[in-house]
Amino acid sequence: MRIGLLTEGGYPYVTGEARLWCDRLVRGLEQHAFDVFALTRSAHQEQQGWIELPPQVHRVRTAPLWSADDGSGRGGRLGDGTGYRRRQRRRFAEHYGELAAAICAGAAGAAGSSGAAGSAGDGSAEVADRFASALYGLAELARDEGGLAVALRSETAVRALERACRAPGAARAAHEARVPDLLVVAAQLEQALRPLSLDWYEDEEGGLGSVDLCHAASGGCAALPGLLAQHFFGVPLLVTEYGVQLRAHYLAGAGEQAGAPARALVAAFHGRLAAEVYRQAALITPGNTHARRWQEKCGADRAKLRTVYPGMAAGRFAEVGEAGADQADPDTLLWVGRIEPAKDLVGLLHAFAEVRKEEPKARLRIVGALAHGEECETYLAHCRALAAQLFPDEADGVHAVGDNPVSFEELGGPEVPELPDAYGAGSVVVLSSVVEGFPISLVEAMFCGRATVSTDTGAVVEVIGGTGLVVPPRNPKALADACVALLRDPERRERLGAAARARALELFTVEQNIAAFHGIYLEIVSHCPVRRDVLDEDGDPLPFANPAETHVAGRWSTAPGTDGEAGPRFGQWLAARKGTRSGPSWAASGTTAPEGEPVAAAAAGEGEA
Repeated sequence: MRIGLLTEGGYPYVTGEARLWCDRLVRGLEQHAFDVFALTRSAHQEQQGWIELPPQVHRVRTAPLWSADDGSGRGGRLGDGTGYRRRQRRRFAEHYGELAAAICAGAAGAAGSSGAAGSAGDGSAEVADRFASALYGLAELARDEGGLAVALRSETAVRALERACRAPGAARAAHEARVPDLLVVAAQLEQALRPLSLDWYEDEEGGLGSVDLCHAASGGCAALPGLLAQHFFGVPLLVTEYGVQLRAHYLAGAGEQAGAPARALVAAFHGRLAAEVYRQAALITPGNTHARRWQEKCGADRAKLRTVYPGMAAGRFAEVGEAGADQADPDTLLWVGRIEPAKDLVGLLHAFAEVRKEEPKARLRIVGALAHGEECETYLAHCRALAAQLFPDEADGVHAVGDNPVSFEELGGPEVPELPDAYGAGSVVVLSSVVEGFPISLVEAMFCGRATVSTDTGAVVEVIGGTGLVVPPRNPKALADACVALLRDPERRERLGAAARARALELFTVEQNIAAFHGIYLEIVSHCPVRRDVLDEDGDPLPFANPAETHVAGRWSTAPGTDGEAGPRFGQWLAARKGTRSGPSWAASGTTAPEGEPVAAAAAGEGEA
């Protein structure tokens, strides 16, 4: 089948989210054809180029979400005046006003942290239908008129937002919005709705209407083209979220300079969009129970949810895992990941100070790459300064002067050239995060057979499954106690490491991930009606061009008179003959075809499955 893979800020580019998972999925499902529809987030990402694509990727179409242009090449014509007709202006104002009204109705729950997730899913069905009707109305307008880029940046859009915020019944956060807030919201909506203006929605080769299934690699903007393919052409939509996109929007807000009303309105929009994506999706595949709970709170039907753990390449860690922890330094704690505030390295350093009081030989190796942004650079500098303050270079009876027990090492550098080398150096792997989605570093440590100490956040408990120690986040004393317990008990470390490796090899490999999606693809397509008629040379329909029998082992696809050689499908041959019966009733009975033609041997009982 042909799959339309929808991505945002990742595959097929060499940098970005979910790129490795998408690449492994596409390479593993070589029996299918893939068309990739990618939304990019920055010029830097585009400059980095693509990874090497396998032959089953037939086509790649890209569009930016970061530039001032809509990226569609269609030139959005809608605006406030020049070249703008009154009827189209009325249509835009009506649909955008309805969209804004639905957003303002959903801003109440988004304004508070506790009700944010639920605001999208627990709203009235009337408001949800209102949002969906406005969204598809804008999509149809964009398709008819060549795009919405200018209109979404126009004064008309800002005024429609203002009217919705001032309307009776609007949420408190909407009433409090001022002009600067409205400008921020309008800019955010313009960026999020850019996929409406793309020229991807065609029912011909290269368009989303020509694929059998749309698979969105994340929610949010990546799934929006899939929504429109479903709306325009009935293409089924599969949504995979390993990190819930709506949760990421809530954490990021609408920008550093945005006020609370703007953040609430933008969060309400993304909540409504997530609810509509979940409502229209044929199936939703969260990567863990933590993501699944978020999706349910946001309106996802539990019957549509299938947990599929992300697949990771276990082979690269095989040598370290099979060697066990005997070759590792028994006194070394290891942290691996991206260095950013959410990882709480400050708490880890304070915990290690407590560990050193109990175990003077202990060392801590922090191995990772710096996350993008000035904030992360400042955070790394702060952590280095804190380590120097907590552990001054002095003779302690175990380490020499100048030998600090804490080291900051860059992955790919001379100390740690490869990732398996990092895990091979420590006997206990520590995760100290206060915010975490799916803990990839923990799975890697499990593949390597390492005992782990983790904070209880995100999907950590689900991943560990009893094969490691878990403590509350932001609790350096508890983290230190757990580390000391494992450092003092090598037999326990060995048992936990072996159990962790067995669990990881069972649940988190590429093979199990690919097998799961192969079955899901077939299940979705099998429940969808045929959307296009297959025609013969004369233009007549072939209703049995792809009968179910062609997928059954045996000689069902053998043409009559070919003595077992491959030929046209039996159903297609039957239907193509003028004046013959295309139904299977006589073929299955073992009789001859009309005009005395013999039927396939399998129809007479040979080669039964």
